[in-house]
Amino acid sequence: MSLLVVATTNPGKLAELRRLLAGEDVVLHSLADHPEVPEVVEDGETFEENARKKAQAVARATGLPALADDSGLEVDALAGEPGVRSARWSGRGDRANNDRLLAELELRPGAPRTARFRAVLALAWPSGEIEVATGSCEGEIAIVPRGTNGFGYDPLFVVTGENGRTYAELEGHEKDRHSHRAAALGALWPRARDRLAR
Repeated sequence: MSLLVVATTNPGKLAELRRLLAGEDVVLHSLADHPEVPEVVEDGETFEENARKKAQAVARATGLPALADDSGLEVDALAGEPGVRSARWSGRGDRANNDRLLAELELRPGAPRTARFRAVLALAWPSGEIEVATGSCEGEIAIVPRGTNGFGYDPLFVVTGENGRTYAELEGHEKDRHSHRAAALGALWPRARDRLAR
């Protein structure tokens, strides 16, 4: 069985990746399992820059393959914000981020509430090689938060094709059908699986 370090301390992301990779011959560790890894500052201007930076830093520090995700919400009426700064947009966590998003949209009555989640996954090897894949999911922003599953903006993101339900109203296996992270992993994993098996 192969060991893969996921470059996150976010329990929601780790749980989602574990669910997506269930049945694969891989054990996922998080940064909590590797205290030797120094903090990686996410100062890139794009999701890809941040994902690459995290994956390469963790692979170097651990000597193991490392998978990093950088993802976020892009709201059309806000010119793509919060985008690459999604997790730290308000500076005060998920609820404050959701409150800020609703407040920003209230300032734009009649503006479209269309949005998408975008994820970039980077898989870095201790040798320095890296592979990258992107996934996205289209939807719109709800008027009020709904649901208790998931994390981040999930209670506000109404998924296209799920009868008006938010990510947070979906069970894990339902979210996986649409997830931006699942799409990126689906593009990346066939290449990674072969290499991890060696």
